Amino acid sequence: MTFVNNLFSIDGKVAIVTGAAQGNGAAIARGFHQAGAEVVAVDIKQNPLRDYDDVQCDITNDNEIKNLFHYVLKKYKKIDILVNNAGISYSHNFEEYPYEMWQKTHKVNVEAPFKLMQMVSKSMKEYQKGSIINIKSLNSEQAFPENAAYVTSKGALKNLSKAAAVDVGKYNIRVNNVGPGYMKTSMTLKSWNDPEMNKQRKDKTILGRWGNPSDLIGICIFLASDSSSYITGQDLYVDGGWLTKGL
Repeated sequence: MTFVNNLFSIDGKVAIVTGAAQGNGAAIARGFHQAGAEVVAVDIKQNPLRDYDDVQCDITNDNEIKNLFHYVLKKYKKIDILVNNAGISYSHNFEEYPYEMWQKTHKVNVEAPFKLMQMVSKSMKEYQKGSIINIKSLNSEQAFPENAAYVTSKGALKNLSKAAAVDVGKYNIRVNNVGPGYMKTSMTLKSWNDPEMNKQRKDKTILGRWGNPSDLIGICIFLASDSSSYITGQDLYVDGGWLTKGL
């Protein structure tokens, strides 16, 4: 293998990917597996048809997070990569936004990544190396209507990553954000199926198309590999140019 190939290699690395049953998480987990990583695909749902490790875990449950951590270390002895992809979204008008939805959104989108980062950092610290990738959103920068909890949670995740990057950088652990644009997933199915909304979202981009979950594989492999060894605390958007486009 050449020097350049080694730079982008994640062969043999142990990666935990949350929210991996479908959509963006499933694509990232599959991409990591195809690139030679030992993948632990984590979700509250199971997909036993996969040919890599599938672990059912409620990441809002502290005991289940601890069990996940012990399981991975017992089986693989180390953790090289964590991708915090799991997220939920509840749309509701602002004036009557239910507090229960607010709490649940923040528990999944912010609190769980915080706890998972704490746990994996302890293992990564021993090896003085690791990469944590947090999947945020365009909503970290721009507010979309009738989704106050999601917008707020993704903004919080953005800065949580930066705070963590500062604190764990001394152990050579890197923490970065990846912000997907509008991806065709179950979460965006309503917009995809509405011809007018579909076109509106497509026209927001420079590239003139929606994103596919597979569009996230390359950037995540880059951030997980040694090719990004001097990159931490950064926000990388995979949005087809949405945030850049003006008129």
